[in-house]
Formats: sequence, structure tokens, C-alpha cells
Amino acid sequence: MVSQPTPAGAGEHLTGPGDVDPAGAGDHLADHHNPRIKVDSEVVYEGRIWNVVKDRFRLTGDGKPLERDYIEHPGAVAVLVMNDDDEILLINQYRQPTGMNLWEIPAGLLDVTGEDFQPAAARELAEETDLTADTWHVLVDFFNSPGSSSEAIRIYLARGIGTVPHHELHERTDEEAEIEEAWLPLDEALNAVLEGRIHNPSAVTGILAASVARGRGFAGLRPADAPWSAHPSQRPERPAGPARPEPAPGPRAAAQADPAQGASAAHPAQGQGD
Repeated sequence: MVSQPTPAGAGEHLTGPGDVDPAGAGDHLADHHNPRIKVDSEVVYEGRIWNVVKDRFRLTGDGKPLERDYIEHPGAVAVLVMNDDDEILLINQYRQPTGMNLWEIPAGLLDVTGEDFQPAAARELAEETDLTADTWHVLVDFFNSPGSSSEAIRIYLARGIGTVPHHELHERTDEEAEIEEAWLPLDEALNAVLEGRIHNPSAVTGILAASVARGRGFAGLRPADAPWSAHPSQRPERPAGPARPEPAPGPRAAAQADPAQGASAAHPAQGQGD
């Protein structure tokens, strides 16, 4: 159901189609939850890391059913690491779907049961770069490809850099074993983005956001534990229709059920969905 326009001066976000005046939306401009009437949902492809689902839904109560296939994704976190010299850390990693080595920022899937968002980002930072950080802020949130995936990504700005103790170092495997690192001034990274030399969406988004944030003296950044209503786990249920079938347990859950599979089974997707 489309919500009614917010009364002028109410101090709340404008919601619903037609509610936002592009010429004067200002601070009221915001995406909002607006789930439609779900008729049914089914898993049409069950993958190793994520599934493809088909939703049938109606835009209105008497509307015709529509069908949409999309990737059901657990979401991800990424980290824009900045040192005291305004340099940022980029990592270079091979990506099979593109057939390219891409310059990226540390990132990973939110696929550990019970793990909160910022601790997951800190874990990924340690696993991919052997670094820690004392100061964390939310830099930006975005959907990677909202027409075809439920993936939501949160990028953190991490400062106050330290190193992981030697006895806690993570052994990187597969594509991650080839990771190379580079520290470079934020302005050089920005030039690389604008000249089309960097393509990874988290890197592009993080670098642009960091450049703007630096220009504002990093004032106004959200705290690391700021709410993230766009993440799949935080979204309201879609009205009507039967519940979506539970996805099959992934490799990480199987590893927890069978400790004999070892630590390597607990991290099968490193580098895949970042």
C-alpha cells in the first residue's frame, strides 16, 4: 500500500510514489520500505553460496501477478582503510566472472550466523590484509544491483591502523592467496575512478564517498553501529502469500554441523561475494 504524503513540517522522511518533490526534498529524500503483495516464492536455483528465487507479487490488491527472478544474497560489508597520511589501502584480486584482476577494498559476505555488521568488517579486514583498526564509522550503504539481487553492502571507514598479531594471522587460500596490496593517496585513487581504471563497485563507491567525507572534515559520519534498515535481515516481511521456503544449509552451516570438515570448509566463499 502506498503511504500518504508526510505533512509539511512533520520532520519525517517523505515516503511513497509521488510524495517527494525533487526540487525541495532536501534532507527528506530517502529510500523507504514499501513491500508489495507477495503471491508466492520459490527457489529456482540452489547454489553453493546463494540461491536464485522467483517471486510472484502484485503491485496493488487487484493488479495482475508479476514474476521476478533475483539472487537471494546475505549482504556484504567492505572497508575503506585510511592511514594518517590520507592514503587508502587497495587490494588486487582475480575475479572469475569478469576474467580480470580488480583493484578493490577489503570486503566479504555476511554469512556467519549471529555475527554483527562491524565485527564482520573487522574480521574481513584482518583476514584479507592482516590489519586492525581502532576507529570505525559508516561511510556509505548501497545496493549492488537492486534489479537482480537483494545484496546490500555497507562500507566502513576504518582508521587508527594496526597489525594482527602473528599467532592470529589468517591463512589465505585460492584467489585470496594471490592478493596484492597498494597504499596510495586518496586523490590518486579518485583519479583512477574518474578515469575508468577502477571498476569494483565497493571500491568506486567507497573512494567517492571518502573524498566527499574528507572535504567535510569527516563530520557527520554515522557511528559504526548505526542502524542498517536496508539489509535483508532488517527488512519488514512482505504482506500476504505463503512464507518463502527456507534455503538449504550452506557450506558454512554444514561445517559447523560437522567439525571434521575443518576450518577450510568454514570459509568456502572467501573472495567470491565481496
